[in-house]
Amino acid sequence: MQAARALSHQPLRTEVAAPRAPLAGCAEDFELLDERDEWLEFSRPLDAPPGGAPARWESTVVFEGMHCAACAATIEQALRGTPGVAEADVSAASHRGRVVWDEGATRPSAWMRAVLRAGYRPLPAHGALASAQRQAETRQMLWRLGVAGLCMMQVMMYAAPAYFTAPGEIEPGIVHLLRWAQWVLSIPVVLFSCQPFFRNALRDLRLRRVSMDLPVALGMLITFVVSSLGTFEPDGLFGHEVYFDSLTMFVFFLLAGRWLELRLRDRTAGALEALMHRLPESVLRRGAAGDWQRVSIRRLRVGDVVRVLPGEAFPADGAILAGATSVDEALLTGESTPLARGVGEAVIAGSHNLTAPVELRVDQVGADTRYAQIVALMAQASTSKPHVAQLADRLAKPFLIFVLLAAGLACAWWWPADPARALMIAVAILVVTCPCALSLATPAAMLASAGALAREGTLVRRLQALETLAGVSDMVFDKTGTLTRDAFVLERVEVRAGVSRAAALRLAATLAQGSLHPVSRAIAQAAHAEGGEAALPLQVTGLRELAGQGVEARTTDGRMLRLGSAAFCGLPAGTAEGPVSHLCDERGWVASFHLREDLREDARATVHALQAGGVRVRLLSGDRPEAAARVGRLAGIADAQGGCSPAEKLAALRQAQQAGARVAMVGDGLNDGPVLAGADVSFAFGRAVPLARAQADFVVLAERVATIAGTHRQARRTMRIVRQNLGWAAAYNAVGVPLAMLGWMPAWAAGLGMAASSLLVVLNALRLARAQEGA
Repeated sequence: MQAARALSHQPLRTEVAAPRAPLAGCAEDFELLDERDEWLEFSRPLDAPPGGAPARWESTVVFEGMHCAACAATIEQALRGTPGVAEADVSAASHRGRVVWDEGATRPSAWMRAVLRAGYRPLPAHGALASAQRQAETRQMLWRLGVAGLCMMQVMMYAAPAYFTAPGEIEPGIVHLLRWAQWVLSIPVVLFSCQPFFRNALRDLRLRRVSMDLPVALGMLITFVVSSLGTFEPDGLFGHEVYFDSLTMFVFFLLAGRWLELRLRDRTAGALEALMHRLPESVLRRGAAGDWQRVSIRRLRVGDVVRVLPGEAFPADGAILAGATSVDEALLTGESTPLARGVGEAVIAGSHNLTAPVELRVDQVGADTRYAQIVALMAQASTSKPHVAQLADRLAKPFLIFVLLAAGLACAWWWPADPARALMIAVAILVVTCPCALSLATPAAMLASAGALAREGTLVRRLQALETLAGVSDMVFDKTGTLTRDAFVLERVEVRAGVSRAAALRLAATLAQGSLHPVSRAIAQAAHAEGGEAALPLQVTGLRELAGQGVEARTTDGRMLRLGSAAFCGLPAGTAEGPVSHLCDERGWVASFHLREDLREDARATVHALQAGGVRVRLLSGDRPEAAARVGRLAGIADAQGGCSPAEKLAALRQAQQAGARVAMVGDGLNDGPVLAGADVSFAFGRAVPLARAQADFVVLAERVATIAGTHRQARRTMRIVRQNLGWAAAYNAVGVPLAMLGWMPAWAAGLGMAASSLLVVLNALRLARAQEGA
């Protein structure tokens, strides 16, 4: 996979050749990604229609050089204008994009070149180069910030005498010398620190478009030119004052704001990045001769045997063949407690081996692993746009045009009185009226919240779902696999005269241990838990299971035993509420084992928390009405209905929606597809959910139903933060623009206000990065 290796700058392991150095931003690199094996690293197939028609692919890309919502809109326009690209969504907050393209009409190199022509560099989101480039961008930004800060302090030192003395108190020659010193110190700021703003502004002018860098670059250029003219011609039109201190200060503030935004953006996207780079680059694979060779994980195939050392991540889904260890699955499932794994037990890709080396048989690789499905869901969420964010993006370009017009009009108004002040007022307007805070208000908060939920074991498929969840009035639960566990527990045992409970349980467990049926497993586990005589199996022969009926076997003394349904044991049908398994021999009935579904320990607390938050909780189950009513009583749900088919569940949901309710549905994702899709917002609960095909907006990986209530609380917190951010952004512009137009806001204060507004929005959103307890 030479393209991925070349783009990743990674030294290659055993059995692979050294890569060539990539040509940064060149089309030659993109051509390498046109091979299917290469685009598989950052793409997944959306459909593959029968008949051999080309499939559509969804690629996740990181864009270098973008800063605001106008940049995102420009990239989307370039992508959508490429033949073969069906959809394109770019997030201004995460700098990531989702591109859906037709394999029969285009290749990644085509739409990547379109983005490059628009002035931005696309990078495969799953490649190591994306992370390396972001780190390089951060270092370069820090260098520019350092130069601006150092020069700013020196310029302020030379400008200070003018602030603390009366006009004429300092000799004109000294004043002129101080101006020249400020001009010399400002040159590194203009040529080096301001370079990104000027470069992006020139790109915008060349492509006849507008972004936030254009008014900012105009402000910097005007300030430097006016101050330079005042330095060269002290007696000229602009000679009475210079503004090098304002220039260096607002450059420093803008760069500080962007650097901090970059750091905070990486932090809010930390869960996604941690997931994407969780797999090792290479692994020890057993060869045909039994020796161990280190190979790239891309060369793993189903059936391979690999050795995973302590501290390493498992490279694929599989089962342990040799050894025993503890596994950390916290980042993938939200389960913070290390889990014991031994021979025959399954482990998932991306989880960490903690204590001992083990040998693993590879069962799933690549896109088929749970890890890959989780990454795909999180990548999709990171590029989705809530309705409020889409509105802000649409307003960004018109707003910037308004800013340029307002600055021109203000300059014209003030010009007759004082040309130099007129230009500086225009600069203040150009700088202070930044739509960045407005554009970041919603996506920054929702990305931070989605990252926090992911660390707790809940994946957000659509950011819009957080907004919807915050306003739900009804929460509908399925029963099996959500409020209850998949397993049963033994509730009571009835025995015939002369047979002890322990003896009956021992006989039943002997038969049950040969079955995988949930009822049989529950009986076997109960016998093991009670210990003593019940836990000692008998010797039997001819053990066989009849599907849908039960298990039978013969003891060594010739006694025929049967465990199963009433009909299987020749007994009349009973009327028990829960599942019942009967044990019989040649003499007839021996014992009956009454079981019940195991309610999750946090189910009742979850229902109470939702009800306390003003949400009406309902239970719709396909199980028997009496079973649904029983679970409803245990969980504290008054409205519990059983015997509902998927169609009847959907009809009940539609009826509630027509009555004005906003309904959230919680299902196991296996047979609740229609009702999950029909709900206003939905959860697929359970680790067995086929993630890539789930209809839900949220996928719950953790084995805690309390996650549902925590996610609801987090959604409400998120919308409060979004409203605060939008209110601040609107208030800032409402106050800042009039002050700038009246000439009461100097350029340095405008730069400080612009940086502070965006930082305040991001910092406020960062409060969501730690989910509330139970989320």
